[in-house]
Amino acid sequence: MFCPVALWHHVQAPSAITPTMESANPTNQQEAAAVLLETLGGLLAEVRPGASAVPIDSLDVSLEKDLGLDSLSRVELLSRLERRFQLALPEHLYAEAETPRDLLRAIQQASPAADALDLAGSAALPLADAAVGVAPARSASNLVEALRWHAERWPDRVHVRFYADEGEGESLTYGELEMQARSTATALQGRGLASGEPVVIMLPTGKEYFFSFFGVLMAGGIPLPIYPPGRPSQLRAYLERYAPVFVSSRAPWMIAVPEAKDAVPGLPGLSGQRFCLLSMEELAGAGGGLLEPALSTRDLALLQYTSGSTGQPKGVMLSHANLLANIRAMGEAVGATAEDVFVSWLPLYHDMGLIGAWLGSLYHGFPLVLMPSTSFLSRPRRWLWAIHRYRGTLSSSPNFGYEICSRLDDADIAGLDLSSWRWAFNGAEAVSPDTLDKFARRFAAHGFAAQAFAPVYGLAESSVGLAFPPPARGGLVDRIAREPFSTRGEALPAAEDEPKPLRFVACGLPLPGHQIRVVDEAGRELPERRQGRIQFQGPSATAGYYRDSAHTRELFRGDWLESGDLGYMAAGEVYVTGRSKDIVIRGGRNLYPPEIEQAVSGVDGIRKEGVAAFGVASETTGSERLIVLAETRLRPGPEQEHARAAINAVVADLIGAPPDEVLLAPPGAVLKTSSGKVRRAVIRGLYEKGHLGRPARRLLPAIARASAGRFAERLRRLRLRLGEWGFAAWGWSSFAVLAPLLLASVLALPGLEQRWRAMRRAVQALRRATGTRLTVHGLEHLPAAGEPFILVCNHASYLDVYALVAAMPQPVGFVAKAELARGRLLGQALRRIGTEFVERYEAEKSLSDARRLMEILKAGKPLVYFAEGTFTRIPGLRPFRMGAFTAAVEAGAWVVPVALRGTRSMLRGDDRFPHRGAIAVTIGLPLDSRAIRAESADDWQAALRLRDLSRAHILRYCGEPELG
Repeated sequence: MFCPVALWHHVQAPSAITPTMESANPTNQQEAAAVLLETLGGLLAEVRPGASAVPIDSLDVSLEKDLGLDSLSRVELLSRLERRFQLALPEHLYAEAETPRDLLRAIQQASPAADALDLAGSAALPLADAAVGVAPARSASNLVEALRWHAERWPDRVHVRFYADEGEGESLTYGELEMQARSTATALQGRGLASGEPVVIMLPTGKEYFFSFFGVLMAGGIPLPIYPPGRPSQLRAYLERYAPVFVSSRAPWMIAVPEAKDAVPGLPGLSGQRFCLLSMEELAGAGGGLLEPALSTRDLALLQYTSGSTGQPKGVMLSHANLLANIRAMGEAVGATAEDVFVSWLPLYHDMGLIGAWLGSLYHGFPLVLMPSTSFLSRPRRWLWAIHRYRGTLSSSPNFGYEICSRLDDADIAGLDLSSWRWAFNGAEAVSPDTLDKFARRFAAHGFAAQAFAPVYGLAESSVGLAFPPPARGGLVDRIAREPFSTRGEALPAAEDEPKPLRFVACGLPLPGHQIRVVDEAGRELPERRQGRIQFQGPSATAGYYRDSAHTRELFRGDWLESGDLGYMAAGEVYVTGRSKDIVIRGGRNLYPPEIEQAVSGVDGIRKEGVAAFGVASETTGSERLIVLAETRLRPGPEQEHARAAINAVVADLIGAPPDEVLLAPPGAVLKTSSGKVRRAVIRGLYEKGHLGRPARRLLPAIARASAGRFAERLRRLRLRLGEWGFAAWGWSSFAVLAPLLLASVLALPGLEQRWRAMRRAVQALRRATGTRLTVHGLEHLPAAGEPFILVCNHASYLDVYALVAAMPQPVGFVAKAELARGRLLGQALRRIGTEFVERYEAEKSLSDARRLMEILKAGKPLVYFAEGTFTRIPGLRPFRMGAFTAAVEAGAWVVPVALRGTRSMLRGDDRFPHRGAIAVTIGLPLDSRAIRAESADDWQAALRLRDLSRAHILRYCGEPELG
């Protein structure tokens, strides 16, 4: 579902903790230690709710491996300690502190709070005032051409501004980036880099990262970015975790910090593989000419790996065409211009930071203000103050970033102005409605407009972005009834008095040129407001996984790609409700339970194959919490605490951070299917209801109830599936019986009125047979008999004609494409019900048809136009053709807008599997073409006015989004 990245676990510390402490008053030191441990205990109780208390009888326990505090928890701990002691602690402490004693030393040496970082006094530094004439690189066919476009035209224009607390900060221009990247490319070719070879890039945020990335591209290589670890001492363990990526990609090159040189030899799996590590210092100042490769749009521009730990990693292949298509589509969705300013703290191995922020800003020509993720994590207010100082208009974060900022102290944001922020993207993990509400309320007084919130949906397999909300709409939260969703997967709007409705956030419409659909287990597309698997397609979609045909086959379903997410569609927007697989997303990073379970199974005292890892939503962090349940026969007390610490350590070694909670339970607590698969969803449900962690005798009834509930759920799904097949079979059977009778009646009956009544009776019989509810509003708006008028309708399905026949009390003539007249029986039947045919492809014939229709209108025969001309499976109101409106103006006819709703959901254009549903026909007030013509400059302007008024009515009532 979301981007496979780590945001806070791999951090870079500028300096080490001072190893010695100046002499202090023992009493003060003892008091400080007591306050420190009290604060630590309070935080532990929050981040590990329901777990047994951890005795803190020593200042030398490991914050990570013994107590299970990840980086985000340590940031919160430091914030609390600063408030308790009224001190300004070193900001690198959250990464460097390994024990409470380290924290105590820092407290004893810290500066007073008055010396804390003051961002409010920094001067504003607007960046977009020199954007006149700057245009996107529209003609570029690859990323190198996009860079060259800007470097040739605006070489001195600031491309990236590196954030600094004081002053302007270092900058990178387009010209400098192009020149230095070219030099790096020359050096890489001199070292022997061949076209198409992957190059691992492990560099911190800074100029060298940009030089290396484009240097690899210019030399014909494929960048494969990963992020450096927080401390040099972690390099070896960190590279061992990434060894499967090196092996999978067979990357023979790596550009990294110099300290990595000593950590590479002997990495597992690389003994028989060519692997050369280079530093940017070794690649500097290369002479000679660059042999520029002939890059095509299909060439790979990026390998985005979805896992960096010991599981089988998957390298998403993204071509230049994929990335440029995604960047262009996102730019169109947000209306990006060179006057925008993007402020980002997301690391450059994170696809939101790499593609959405950096490459997007490069292509569109707006400046990027970039800060290391460590700067945000240590002082989250920096992000908001950077938006204030640089008048940022675009910025993004996973949900947890907004959650952190919503808890900032008043003193941290005094004087803050966020009024320039027009797109606040929230993605990479589940979007919380509560976080949207809290952040909007917290910063409303600081100029933040709730309409700027943009919950978005994307994944690495679609480059990064897939769905964006309409501009300035803000967060849209869908309240749905819990019971029908839980039992039937139906996302029905909840009643106002529903005590505990489910709430899901709309993640927007598919980006231009992209499609999203929701399918059932058999791969059939579901109607709106039915939960299923989310699939997608579009020009941003990957061709598959690098050197991994097995996973590539699992990714594709014909022309559609599996997202791995569950969700539903409503009014054309996607709502993500969960994941079809058990991936845990914590802080934007994908964690894979099977590999965690395998690692924990190796801990002494833990039963083999008796481990379950799963994620639960956290209101505290706005992200997910990783829970590990492990079966053991160890006795409560020191034995179990030792095992818990060992589990924290092994998980931290595996994924770079400990689990949020470790639960030790007796044998039998980890439920499995008959085939031996861990039933994580059921275990998660038991945890959320507070059943895990109880004595075995109290746990068994809960397990039995959960198992029974799971069985009942399967039965409900089976009944639902059988019901869907039964409805489809009954619907087509009813149609098969009624259609011949209707055709015979139309061909045999002598008068139009009689034929129309026969049609209405047949359609009503089909409606009753299928239990389809039809509501018609506005029949009183139809003009009087004999008045010339046109019904203008949207077109969503083959069922549209049937709905109109059932709704209209009088005969109307459908305007249809000429191809339908060529069928012998069908063409004759359509003529006998008053259908008028028009030629779509021959200009002269089309003009003749238009004149003929105008005369028919003047004679008083009402006509029905489907103004979109055709329909597709994609929900949304397409552009209107002008024929109906020009005819109305010339004939002086009324125009009656009619909105059809529900037909597409029942039967989509490329599907033959009907679904149950309801249809609504809403007839609008008639528009007087003569009056509108009298107010307009000419016939064409009058027709445009009629079109716009009709479209506004249909858009209001059709329940689908605007597509053009």
